[in-house]
Amino acid sequence: MTIIEQASIRNYLKSFSVLTTSDIEKFLQLLTKRKLKKSEYFIREGQVCQEVAFVLKGTLRSFYRSNDGTEITYCIRFPNNLTTAYSSFITGNTTQENIQCLSSVELLVIQKARIDELASQNPRWVKFLKTIAEDQYLELEKQVFQLQKGNAQQRYRELEMKQPELLQNIPLQHLASYLGVTQRHLSRIRHKK
Repeated sequence: MTIIEQASIRNYLKSFSVLTTSDIEKFLQLLTKRKLKKSEYFIREGQVCQEVAFVLKGTLRSFYRSNDGTEITYCIRFPNNLTTAYSSFITGNTTQENIQCLSSVELLVIQKARIDELASQNPRWVKFLKTIAEDQYLELEKQVFQLQKGNAQQRYRELEMKQPELLQNIPLQHLASYLGVTQRHLSRIRHKK
């Protein structure tokens, strides 16, 4: 792991104001680096998720298949974020989601067993995990409200403000699915400036 990569994960963990420097250094020792190519999967439907990853480089999408087999993208992860099949990670049950690379990806990965060990030894890790769970809930709630109350153009503009350089690299069909619109509608949104 390079110094820049270590700084990225350190800054992310420090931003929660829960863990000590010593906690973070111990955590860094438990990470392994993984590189995945475009279209490879971090996890597939039917597997049990036993790890969580910090995205160093690249973009991933989380999707599931509807009853008719259509792929529905519901989450896009950019650098400096965590990714996991969260419900499977928590319950130990198989996942219904797929997490696929939209580009070449570099991850820092930690096994669930290691996280469980940290939490059993240190209450700050329990608090950190609670904070992450709360953030996941709030993100999901925000997405549901945006889909129900907002319009696709507003959702696209917000994504464009947060990740403009990466947004252009997401295939149109995945971005349209994420925004809940057709590819044709998304093309119109993109051309309205």
